[in-house]
Formats: sequence, C-alpha cells, structure tokens
Amino acid sequence: MEIKVLGSLAVHERGVSVVPSAAKPRQLLALLGLHAERVVTVPTLMEEIWGEDIPRSASTTLQTYILQLRRKIGAALDGDPLLDAKDVLVTQFGGYLLQVQPGQVDAHEFERLADCGRAGYDAGDYRAASDLLGRALALWQGPALVDVRAGSVLELEVLRLNEERTAALERRIEADIRLGRHAEVIPELRVLAARHPLHEGFCGQLMRALHRAGGSWRALEAYQRLRGSLVRELGLEPSAPLQLLHQAVLSGDLDRVDPMGAASQPRVLQRVAAAVD
Repeated sequence: MEIKVLGSLAVHERGVSVVPSAAKPRQLLALLGLHAERVVTVPTLMEEIWGEDIPRSASTTLQTYILQLRRKIGAALDGDPLLDAKDVLVTQFGGYLLQVQPGQVDAHEFERLADCGRAGYDAGDYRAASDLLGRALALWQGPALVDVRAGSVLELEVLRLNEERTAALERRIEADIRLGRHAEVIPELRVLAARHPLHEGFCGQLMRALHRAGGSWRALEAYQRLRGSLVRELGLEPSAPLQLLHQAVLSGDLDRVDPMGAASQPRVLQRVAAAVD
C-alpha cells in the first residue's frame, strides 16, 4: 500500500485507489495512513471524527466506517487468497493499525530524509544536507492533507508537518548559502519573504544572500519591508539578531555576524504569542 498525505490524500493498494469519497471515512483513512504501522486508538479516532460531541452510536458508526474502508481495500486486493483486507487494516486491542511496507508513506519518508539532512548539516556536510533536504522537500505536492476535512487530531498533525516542512526548507537554504550559492537562492527567498512577511528567518537569509551577491541596498530594503510588517501587524520591532544583521549590512561587515544569528520562525511565533497574550 502506498500512502501520500503531503498534498492531496492518495492511498493506493496495488495501484488501485482506496480513498473513499465520504468525508468521515476519508478522515479515518488519513489518520490511519499518517500513523501507518502504529495503533490508532478508538478514542483518538472518535475524537477526530466527532470532537467533544461524541454520540452514543459512535462505536457502531466507527465500525461501519472501518468496514467501508476494508471493502475498498478488499476490492483492490481483487480476491487475493493470501491476503485479506483485515490483514491490511488490522484490528488491534483498543484500536486499529494500517499495515504498509517501509518507505510507502511519503510523510515518513520526508521525516527520514529531513532527519538525515539535519544530521549532515550539524556535521558541517552542507552539500549532503542540501541534497537530502531537497529530496525531502520534493515529496511535497501542496499543504498536507489539503483535501481532507481535519478534526482536532488531524489539525495538529497537519500543523506539525507544515512546520517541519518550513524548518527543512529554511535549513536547506542555509546549507546552500554556506555553499556559496547566494545568487541561486535569491529568487526562491524573494518568494518566501513575500509569502511569509513576518518570518525573520527567511528575511535574514535573503538579506545575507543579497549582500553576498552584491545587492546590499536590496538587503536593506528587505529589512525595511519586514520591519514595516512587524510594526504594522504586531507592534513589534525586529529581533535583536536581525537588527544586528541590519547593522552589519550597513557597515559592510557581515562576517562578524553569526550565519545563524537571524531569528528563525519559532522565535517569531513566540513573539506573536506574547503579543496576543
């Protein structure tokens, strides 16, 4: 079975789609697929489908949804005498487990490659890091589970995956910058800075790449755009590391700034939370 969640939901058994059209069975399949090879408990499945308002008939209805999924899987197996749908979507004590072969879930493969890329980056092997992180990011076809209505459980999983994607992208770009690929990453960083006007990490990377490519005044423009967005949206000034980077560009002494000094997204999120509180 092949499972794709990094974009639209796609689940194929022997090349045949087993994704149901009904919303709630799709949610179940998405959650089971995302946690393939692990037991998803009945309470977790119920929380995803019904939230806090779980009806009395939830247990029976859940079993009906599981039966529907098994019928789709059984049809894809096409009467295989050696494999039954119950061997693929397995009943376990307290929940259900979707059996897949290693490497068949794109989210799991993304996390494996991203972990290897992060290890390469931490070891100073930026070429390997760029390659591995690039391969991880290439698995994405859009926002995670973009065509699945997410309940409270899937919503958090989607948020986690999308944040891991952003972190991997920022680290891959950083590896490319350290390899001297400044001109190559500038177009990508321009788009990212426009899409994420409050993201100090992307802005800092764009400033450094522009400065190294001979566009110091454009780097200063990028800083002013970010500062304007932060002040207008949150009433905040850029973080101290980004201000230091700004001063380094002004003075032409970028080498004295730690390449990782520009604030990353988690810091921005912390500041947003503080502003809301």
